[in-house]
Amino acid sequence: MAAVTVDDILSDVPLGFASLILRPAPADGAIERFLIVDADDETADGGAAFVLLIGVRGRSALPALRRLLRNPPRVVAVKGERAELAEAEELLRDAGTGLLLVDPGADWDRLLSIAKDRIQPPSYQHEVLTLLEEDLFAIAQTTARLTSSHVLIEDAANKVLAYSTVSNDIDELRKASILARRGPRKYELLLKDLGAYRELHRTRLPVRVPARPQDGLRERVAITLFAGDRIMGYIWLQETGAGFGADVDYVLTGSAARASAELIRYRNQQSVHMREDRIVRILSGPAEAAASAHSEKIPADRPAALILIGISDADAQADDAALKHGELANLASIHAAAYKASAIVGQYNGDTAVIVPGLQSSAAETGLRSLAESIVRDAGKHLGMRPFAAVGPVVPDLLSIHSITRITEALLGCVGSSEDTSVATIDDFEGEILFREAVRNFSSSTFRHRSLSRLLNEDSELAETLWNYFEASLDVAECARRMRLHKNTVYYRISKASRVTGLALGNPRDTLVALLHIQEWAGTHKEQLGTT
Repeated sequence: MAAVTVDDILSDVPLGFASLILRPAPADGAIERFLIVDADDETADGGAAFVLLIGVRGRSALPALRRLLRNPPRVVAVKGERAELAEAEELLRDAGTGLLLVDPGADWDRLLSIAKDRIQPPSYQHEVLTLLEEDLFAIAQTTARLTSSHVLIEDAANKVLAYSTVSNDIDELRKASILARRGPRKYELLLKDLGAYRELHRTRLPVRVPARPQDGLRERVAITLFAGDRIMGYIWLQETGAGFGADVDYVLTGSAARASAELIRYRNQQSVHMREDRIVRILSGPAEAAASAHSEKIPADRPAALILIGISDADAQADDAALKHGELANLASIHAAAYKASAIVGQYNGDTAVIVPGLQSSAAETGLRSLAESIVRDAGKHLGMRPFAAVGPVVPDLLSIHSITRITEALLGCVGSSEDTSVATIDDFEGEILFREAVRNFSSSTFRHRSLSRLLNEDSELAETLWNYFEASLDVAECARRMRLHKNTVYYRISKASRVTGLALGNPRDTLVALLHIQEWAGTHKEQLGTT
């Protein structure tokens, strides 16, 4: 990539936004990185950097500028008026550092965005790092939605890794930490004085930090991200007006498990392909499941379960359907991690899949159903979706989980077509699943009852009557009510069907044959029948 100069950055800056009052020496010196420095930062290394000096303006920037000149940056951007920065201009000229004077009313985020677009550090081009950043931002955003708070994820050195969408409800210190991508020194010291970090290092549970209006701090809840006994970072929640809900600790615990897993995965440099295909690999058969269990360090010899989550046709056809799938997967992963830290979430045949390994016993259906209900409820509440979920049967071990994929998919199809149920287990639709399986097997055959097939294709009025007759459980009066016909009309049409086809619709075997043909016919006439 060609070297970036200060002129490249200035070419993208809006008119009146900022002016270069002192050019660096040499004027075409390459800028290798951008750096945001808080005024209290004692250790910033500005070498070959484009520096945004935040938190101070005018003459008050002098102490921070003197510290920066221990290793002079290529250019420093400071807010203020030129008359206030005469002394700073002299300091920087002697060091060969350029000075960009930024309008006091300008938005630092705009300048940061321009600098980032022009200066791309090599580490940011690494595929795994990009993936990590995207995942952490998604976790932060989903957690913010579930808790109605502002969320920030830091590494162990308090460098900001990700944060939720910035709103007007965050306090000044949090704004500064987001902009600088690290916690301001003053903020870190204050939290240490409050004992927040001491408590965070002592427990794996969420820690409350009370509000301090005198310091401009709102109430916070935080949790430490652990990998074994090693601290990987922290998640901070800042309340945004309504206080924290009763389930904030539950959600934060799940978010921490998800964020820790992503940080560990990045640390281990696992391949992108392997990460994306975890669900598919486990469900493909015993050998792949065993290999995945070994690499993921999850138990393979204890009971496991599969939950599939689908979305409504309206959600699937929306312009933002791909985004909805991703948001649903992130929400599901947080809930699943809170339920079982080793849970794996991903996509499977267009649906969101949750594999829950390491269950304590095969009698875990109640807890799994509650997990699915929580995901469906929160997706409806926070994502504006209408998802539905199928809780597959518990298998004795992870190596057997591929055997329940088909039945769980069949169950999901039943739930998706039900008007009254959004979460179900096999017990809820066992008969319906077997019936659909019979219809599917029938559809795969080429042999048909010739006279019945001809009647259904040629006489749509009679076909619709037969369909309503079976939908009404062979109740003539109910069929007549649904179709707004006289009962004798229904009797006549059913009698005609028996006479033409030779099938006795009171005989269980003949009734099954007729039912399979009618279901197949109904599948191609949904619009006529008003079904989905």
